[in-house]
Amino acid sequence: MNMTEFDYKVELAKIPDTPGVYRYFDEEGTIIYVGKAKNLKNRVSSYFAKSNQHDRKTKRLVTQIRKIEFTIVHTEFDALLLENTLIKKYQPRYNILLRDDKMYPYICITNEPFPKIITTRKVDRSLGTFFGPFANPKAMNTVLEMFKQLYTLRSCNLNLSPKNIQDGKFKVCLEYHIGNCKGPCEGLQTETDYNKEIEQAKYILKGNLNQPKQHFEELMLNAASRLAFEEAQEFKEKLLILDKFHSKSTVVNPNIRDADVFSIVSDENAAFLNFMKVINGTITQSQTLEVKKKLDETDEDILTMMVWEMREQYDSEAKEVITNIPLSIELKGVENTIPQIGDKKKLLEMSLKNVLYFRKEKADRQASEESGGDRKMRILLTLKNDLQLKSLPRHIECFDNSNIQGTNPVSAMVCFKDGLPSKKDYRHFTPKTVIGPNDFATMNEVVSRRYKRLLEEDQDLPDLIIIDGGKGQLSAAGDALKSLGLYGKIPIIGIAKRLEEIYFPEDSIPLYIDKKSESLKLIQRLRDEAHRFGITNHRDKRSKNFIVSQLESIEGIGKTTATKLLKHFNTVKNIYDAPIEELEKVLGKARALRLKEQLQAINDEVR
Repeated sequence: MNMTEFDYKVELAKIPDTPGVYRYFDEEGTIIYVGKAKNLKNRVSSYFAKSNQHDRKTKRLVTQIRKIEFTIVHTEFDALLLENTLIKKYQPRYNILLRDDKMYPYICITNEPFPKIITTRKVDRSLGTFFGPFANPKAMNTVLEMFKQLYTLRSCNLNLSPKNIQDGKFKVCLEYHIGNCKGPCEGLQTETDYNKEIEQAKYILKGNLNQPKQHFEELMLNAASRLAFEEAQEFKEKLLILDKFHSKSTVVNPNIRDADVFSIVSDENAAFLNFMKVINGTITQSQTLEVKKKLDETDEDILTMMVWEMREQYDSEAKEVITNIPLSIELKGVENTIPQIGDKKKLLEMSLKNVLYFRKEKADRQASEESGGDRKMRILLTLKNDLQLKSLPRHIECFDNSNIQGTNPVSAMVCFKDGLPSKKDYRHFTPKTVIGPNDFATMNEVVSRRYKRLLEEDQDLPDLIIIDGGKGQLSAAGDALKSLGLYGKIPIIGIAKRLEEIYFPEDSIPLYIDKKSESLKLIQRLRDEAHRFGITNHRDKRSKNFIVSQLESIEGIGKTTATKLLKHFNTVKNIYDAPIEELEKVLGKARALRLKEQLQAINDEVR
């Protein structure tokens, strides 16, 4: 058929009502799109019927179709496999291109006598057994470093065939003499003994640490029974290395066996996915990626395609796939779970936090470019994306309680506008309804007083409220906003000091912003400024109360007289420096003399 002549009605008449894969060709005979369908006729017809309902990209695809081919398969799952293969082979222009991840490194255990453990970015399955890919090379290097501590595996590239070893072609190198290798090149270690260590390394790479732990524990007990205590100590130290490595892994729940966790969020142009591989209740690998949309693909279709792809790349054999939306196709031998409660739900939430943070970082980069070099605007745009705010946080207010040793409790509020301090808007608060040190009640009172006044005076409300404290203080501030009808109208967060965790109301899982992020530094600056401002006021108040109290302790001077002195001289220093004649005008001669004698001691104590 002439490729320039295309009658889609004639082509559609040939297509059956069965599962299969269809391929669209352009005028030059190039495959421009591959798709799968439960019903080929219905799916392909949908491209040409009601074309006015398609998006711009799909309309462009349809105008370029000059030929249709299809392949019938037994099931929709078979269609998924064939579609996957054809997209990888032809990489059509309008298809989402599946990742090959050659950019990420793998660990390979080579197929040869006395196998080596090497890293490579080129996957050739004939070379050996591959583990990965490792989206985080640092994690991969941690594993390799641990292998050096646990096992004595060779690092040379010698051909250690039985004949070469028997013929004595090689001599041990420095690695043997410093204890990193047992010298298989000279036949000093048998291949059986060597392969036992390789098998233990494979268990670790597969995420199973129990087997290596049991192996070293048996060796340790055996050595101890032979009274070889130094040897037993060596195995004990190896056990400790494994325990330390395991403790640094993200342990989810030992009751959750092997599972793959996937979450997806998307916008008009791209989908963002996170994958976490869970083995024996521990997250062993994680990767977050962006998939550019080519047509109006649904999240279900993108997720299903990527689930299959990622499981293939990571050699996953897990029988359960946990997702935030259902897969569009039922995968053979795999149960798709969308948890609503429990530990699996928490695991899915962790995955979603990763994917949302990944999307936010991308938005940060775009915001930086859009800011055109304006640093203040760039930081505010980054903060907006970090916290997923609806508007730019030009006006931010931060609250802090100061309550040193339970005395003179005060609270402080600082205000930043366009990323800079607005000191004329700073405020101090002395609790009126709270007795004694009670951070939660104090926070509730001062936040309520602040925004009740702004509402009464019809002043501008902030774009963001920051509370210096964790979930308790944040909850108290949130209750104050609820009482004023402002909850949900003004974004509010809490920052906990210990790990710089960002808490949102009614969310138990904190957000961790990159410690180097400019937005976190802005939040910290607000928090530190509120603390400084509060502490300064606390000290001033405590000092003034202390001075009045000390003045009252002088014989013949009560609270009225002490206040009168401060009002007349303004400061203790002025009282101390005043000549006796000036003091006599306020106190009279006898009391002025007694005051003068005691002021030096009081001044020393205040200092």
